[in-house]
Amino acid sequence: MAIEVKVPAAGESITSASVANWRVKDGDPVKSGDVLVTLETDKVSNELTAEASGQIRILAEEGEEVAIGAVIATIDTEAAPATEQEETSSEKHDDAPPAASGEGEVISIKVPAAGESITSANVANWHKRNGDRVAKGEVLVTLETDKVSSELEADAAGTLEILVAQGEEVSIGTEIARITTGAAPAEKPAAAPKPETAKEKSEPKLAAPPAKPAAPKISLVEKTEEEKPAAKDDSGRTTRKKMSMLRRKIATHLVNAQQTAAILTTFNEADMSQVMKLRKDVQESFVAKHGVKLGFMSFFVKAVVQALKDVPQVNASIDGTDIVENHFYDIGVAIGTEKGLVVPVLRDCDKKSFAEIEADIIGYATKAREGKLQLDDLQGAVFSISNGGTYGSLLSTPILSPPQSGILGMHSIQQRPVAVDGKVEIRPMMYLALSYDHRLVDGKEAVTFLIRIKECIENPTRLMLEM
Repeated sequence: MAIEVKVPAAGESITSASVANWRVKDGDPVKSGDVLVTLETDKVSNELTAEASGQIRILAEEGEEVAIGAVIATIDTEAAPATEQEETSSEKHDDAPPAASGEGEVISIKVPAAGESITSANVANWHKRNGDRVAKGEVLVTLETDKVSSELEADAAGTLEILVAQGEEVSIGTEIARITTGAAPAEKPAAAPKPETAKEKSEPKLAAPPAKPAAPKISLVEKTEEEKPAAKDDSGRTTRKKMSMLRRKIATHLVNAQQTAAILTTFNEADMSQVMKLRKDVQESFVAKHGVKLGFMSFFVKAVVQALKDVPQVNASIDGTDIVENHFYDIGVAIGTEKGLVVPVLRDCDKKSFAEIEADIIGYATKAREGKLQLDDLQGAVFSISNGGTYGSLLSTPILSPPQSGILGMHSIQQRPVAVDGKVEIRPMMYLALSYDHRLVDGKEAVTFLIRIKECIENPTRLMLEM
């Protein structure tokens, strides 16, 4: 019995699709649920899976444009048992000694779920090579989503077969590798059932096995500009590469913020003299007692908490036609990494000491550098702080992170002449910027909020006493 594989409907305005990438070869045995092919339309990409087990016959070549409803392959269900039997017989007649050709259990390694809103992941880094022996618990691969990175470990000892090359983007649940347990399962890849082409033979062993290439597109995801075909420049004057998932998420998030909120920014400046003097006076004993340095960020986190208590409108958000008032103080602190900006959340900052806040910041910075931040680390903030001053920024207008209604921008400390009691003095000054959602927060409230932060920073002793 032959089952037809047809191009499915993809919307009223779509009449054809392109066969972008076959995941199997003509004549391969397939199992029910296996991904067979990636189809592309002018709007979306779609993966077709096998409806039954059998032997596939491909009727449409890669790159060919076919009409909706066209038959692009058939699956011969009656050929499945014979194919499996032939493969088993072939393995038994291998010239290798019985001890070396013994087949063990094959364990599939798939991309795990990483949250409801995450549909794909990037194979960032293979820590092992194709054909390597691995031990149970060894780290095999680092996966990156648009929010966090994670490491997959071997569930058992055996030989690793890599199916998806480093740098490829795959959907959640995709099989990216296999581990074959047993005495010497490495013999299986050597006894290839089909002859290799010259191109396949020339490929380096680090690449994914050519029999199972990964689809470069993901299911039902709107195609972005970098995914559309484009002419490459061979002159060496330019280099083209895909945006990382994190960078794409940041770009989308920032554009959405601009389009969904009425963002306005107000500015002020703070005299950092007293904070700097206090840090200098207590730093040695602070480190001796708590094991961390007293930084500027803990002062600003505490100042934000105090300002949120005094101006609760900023500690709220808009949800449809409702205003959601928050009665907790989870503050997001922006941290720059090589891969992009992340904003981990410091929980219950009103209940934490300066030392606990500093320790949390150091812990998050370490996890961010190592790519070990979890999804929960990045969710739930009611307000954010961005310190562009670390990179030398003198003044900026930070962008909101919806649904938050405010974000504070810190900047470089500069020695500037200021008027103090009728006299000109040189003081260490920092410009402060508060971007806020004008739909919810009025100008008076925003200015009052920022002045409250200024007062807390210029009088740190009162801040520590929560006055």
